[in-house]
Amino acid sequence: MTDPSPEQQAALKQEIALLEQKLKHAKAQLNDAVQEEEAVAPLLYHTSNELPHNTTSTLPTHSLHTLLLLSDSALPLGSFAFSSGLESFLAHEKVKVASSGNTANPSQLSSFHIFLKVSLQSLASAALPYVLAAYREPSRIEEWDNDFDASAICTVARRASVAQGRALLSVWERSFRDHHTLTSSSTSTDAISFLASFSTSLKSSSHNAYPPNAHLAPLWGILTLILSIPLHSSAYLFLFSHARTVISAAVRASVLGPYQAQHVLASTELRDLMKGLVERYWDRRTEDAGQTVPAVDLWVGRHELLYSRIFNS
Repeated sequence: MTDPSPEQQAALKQEIALLEQKLKHAKAQLNDAVQEEEAVAPLLYHTSNELPHNTTSTLPTHSLHTLLLLSDSALPLGSFAFSSGLESFLAHEKVKVASSGNTANPSQLSSFHIFLKVSLQSLASAALPYVLAAYREPSRIEEWDNDFDASAICTVARRASVAQGRALLSVWERSFRDHHTLTSSSTSTDAISFLASFSTSLKSSSHNAYPPNAHLAPLWGILTLILSIPLHSSAYLFLFSHARTVISAAVRASVLGPYQAQHVLASTELRDLMKGLVERYWDRRTEDAGQTVPAVDLWVGRHELLYSRIFNS
């Protein structure tokens, strides 16, 4: 048997290093899961009506707290300024004139429900795999960011993704970092260093031939890893935040009222749709990610051609 060439040896060493890193990440996740299970176990057999001392939910308190922070509509990502193509979609739809006394045009309302579904489908197919990849392999954050940028066909959507991604990075650096660095696990500590390196590259982008872009999807993945939010919760919250943004835009566009908006957000249909999308794209590789609803890119791209508009995109 002939000895491998230097190139083959280098490739094998690189593969071994990658496998060792994955093994380290898997062991850390297993250790966290065991610790959570041990903390919750006493509650499973507690039969008293009174709460036991030192009660612990299935989600650690710090993880639940940060999950609620990320789900807050007041999180300064600039999402309020974006309609994700809804405004353009409505402008290109031929709708019936609303009858007097109705809160919203029935034709517009039915069209909105269609748009919400295809918009979530579009986001899940194009962006969700990058959220999952950045969470699972945070050391490759610059690669995920670059690949996502290369796959972003629509310029308007790309610009919105970068704006929100950079805003999320600023939220981490200005608000979250000081409170979560001290309580981080070994996996989170490594992810923090990867994110710090990414941020440094971004700030010195003028000196790089291929500077990072800071897209929202990969940064969402690595940040939720740092904040100890479970991967499934991270993916679900990513879709939920998008749905909430689109529904909020619909309220401001007078498509539906505030109570109707909460009705849509609370609906079983929306919950099952997002759950199904997470399950469908759970194992989807980034090289297989892509736009599955081309019309969404058309609506988003034509937004800047509207004569009058109330949203940035």
